Amino acid sequence: MSRFTAPIAEQIWDMKYRLKEADGAAVDRTVEDTWRRIARSLAEVEAEPNVWEERFYGALEDFKYLPAGRITAG
Repeated sequence: MSRFTAPIAEQIWDMKYRLKEADGAAVDRTVEDTWRRIARSLAEVEAEPNVWEERFYGALEDFKYLPAGRITAG
C-alpha cells in the first residue's frame, strides 16, 4: 500500500527526492525511508538525537509537514 494519493506524487518523489546511488539504484526503498533519513539528519545536531529523530519523523510522516524541496532533495 502506498502512502501517495496520486501516482504523479509518487513519480515526483522518485525523480526528485528519493535517495539513489550514482548508478540510479534506489537507496530509499519507500517514502518512509526518505522521512527517516531526513529525520535522522535533522536530529544529528540535537542533544538527544534519538528523541528528536522520532519527533521529526512524526512531523514528516503522512506528509503532515513538507520541508522545502531543497531540504528534501539534499
